[in-house]
Amino acid sequence: MHGEYKVPGGKLVVVDLDVEGGELRRTRVAGDFFLEPDEALDAINGALDGSPADTDAAGLAARIDAALPEDTVMYGLTSEGIGIAVRRALAHATDWTDYDWQLVHEGPQPPALHMALDEVLTQEVAAGRRPPTLRVWEWGAPSVIIGSFQSLANEVDPEGAARHGIDVVRRISGGGAMFVEPGNTITYSLSVPDALVQGLSFQDSYAYLDDWVLGALADMGIKAWYQPLNDIATDAGKIAGAAQKRVVGPGGGPGAVLHHVTMSYDIDADKMLEVLRIGKEKLSDKGTRSAKKRVDPLRRQTGLPRETVIDRMIDSFRSRYGLARGEVTDAELARAQDLVRTKFGTAEWTARVP
Repeated sequence: MHGEYKVPGGKLVVVDLDVEGGELRRTRVAGDFFLEPDEALDAINGALDGSPADTDAAGLAARIDAALPEDTVMYGLTSEGIGIAVRRALAHATDWTDYDWQLVHEGPQPPALHMALDEVLTQEVAAGRRPPTLRVWEWGAPSVIIGSFQSLANEVDPEGAARHGIDVVRRISGGGAMFVEPGNTITYSLSVPDALVQGLSFQDSYAYLDDWVLGALADMGIKAWYQPLNDIATDAGKIAGAAQKRVVGPGGGPGAVLHHVTMSYDIDADKMLEVLRIGKEKLSDKGTRSAKKRVDPLRRQTGLPRETVIDRMIDSFRSRYGLARGEVTDAELARAQDLVRTKFGTAEWTARVP
């Protein structure tokens, strides 16, 4: 069995192993990490050999920590990362490079249609009719997008939304409200087979699916990091929030994961405060202490036009994993438009949590 895991902000860990009699055997850990002394690698392999195959990642990490020499130094490597790589091997998890990725980046579309496209494209990936997809959104209108389980009344000021001509839509994933205006945010979705995140905890899957964009930001001179559970942060504060939804495959078979991220490029904080019922603590988390400012970490930190930031993100993904240009098919679009009529564009869905 073979498993791989890139430690967030660190290096790749590769594990090859066998299972005999319910225990790990012939475990071999490798990777591009740094480890001193050399004997520490033998200690890691020895600690894993004989472990019950149902030991979770934390339990495997504890065995490793107990076996390491006192003077061990790890760089780009963690005991938990090794444990996760083992769990991914046992779960027969796939890797990013095992797939032919497709990019969907089309013109501006209504917010409700974006919600529907996320659901449809992820269902198509789960059914095996669509390859894993990176979809970059372009907004056709300003909007507030609330999480699947948020209260509409608690999150949105209806008078402020009406005054600024801002519609409210509800997405299928959890998490918090997003305030977006065309040209002021960068939003993308990953629709991936669930095999890609096998062996990862829910929290670890966020870090794993965000890792490529941290690299893309680093290439633009931004030092960013994953901040549990679902944020991307820099020294200037939070710049992005992620959310996920798991979709079951046909007949209850292997499914897919929707992972989408909204990044702050240059948001009007005054308007956001008039539309969202948002406290000072929450606003500070978004990178500003005063309403009389803009939430503009990406514009300010890169000095680049929004379109250039998007192009560089796409180029970074392509250089890592490959990425072919694609499009939403006529059949997928028709299904999404039907979902707008019957679900995402209805008051019943938007106010399903009043």
